[in-house]
Amino acid sequence: MQVEMPAGGGFDTFVEVPRYSVHYHYSQGNILHEVRETNLRELFGKYGDLLWMNGSHKYNVTNFIGELHDLLDFPSFSTFSQEMLDQLIGKMRKRGNSNATINRKMAALSKLLRKAYKMGDVHSLPEFKRQKEKAGRIRFLDRDEEDALFSEIRAHSELYYRFCLFLVDSGARLSEGLNLRWGDIHKHRVTFWVTKSGRSRSVPLTQRAAAAIEASDRRHSGPFAEIDQQRFRIAWHNAKDAIGFADDKDVVPHVLRHTCASRLVQGGIDIRRVQMWLGHQTLTMTMRYAHLASHDLDMCVPILERAATG
Repeated sequence: MQVEMPAGGGFDTFVEVPRYSVHYHYSQGNILHEVRETNLRELFGKYGDLLWMNGSHKYNVTNFIGELHDLLDFPSFSTFSQEMLDQLIGKMRKRGNSNATINRKMAALSKLLRKAYKMGDVHSLPEFKRQKEKAGRIRFLDRDEEDALFSEIRAHSELYYRFCLFLVDSGARLSEGLNLRWGDIHKHRVTFWVTKSGRSRSVPLTQRAAAAIEASDRRHSGPFAEIDQQRFRIAWHNAKDAIGFADDKDVVPHVLRHTCASRLVQGGIDIRRVQMWLGHQTLTMTMRYAHLASHDLDMCVPILERAATG
């Protein structure tokens, strides 16, 4: 932008004045203050520890926010516009991200930006819309697969073997099992306080899950607290490769949680109880296993048979 400045009593000299814009935001108490430019990495540094507990989920979120920061054409902003959000989604699609993956990354971004908006770090927020996800195939282990995999893991580490027994019979997430403390165990029940949903839950123990805990060293803070997550994952993948599952991308430690849920549904446990056991926030998440309750449809056959023979 150019403005005319006086020179020798006249206005015949022009100088360049830089363009700029200033945004203001009302924070709590209706205090008006200037909103300065920031970026996603900076916001995560300010609020990451407040919004997410340490563990595998926070590790994933850290990577998500870092990736989104790098994808932005202009990383610094005071207003996160709808156009910026749409561009991010488009770029993730070009990278081959599925709608489910995009939704996970957008959930992290939305949570961070909502906190930043509340604290007055950004001027306005875009509208987040959940992408439609396809119903994917849920992988779970049958008895023979479990025996083969666990046997291979046991050959490497008795502790890892007992940890797997606990996970498959409790349906716990990996981080929940690692964060379990001795004080969380009472009369053959365990309480998971640090969960992905932020809600604690208690579940009873099977005999072998209880035995897996009882055999642990009480000098540590919890039955599985001495396990290093990365080393466990390496041992898992080595065992998986050894039994011929190297190309099966779904056979990851989380498959033990799927296996627990699948066995409950196949055994006739109603979907609401399965939701409570797993600690799902919504019934929609648990409904992924509902198709396994095929025995519930067996009673339909006699009715159709009678109708057909009239």
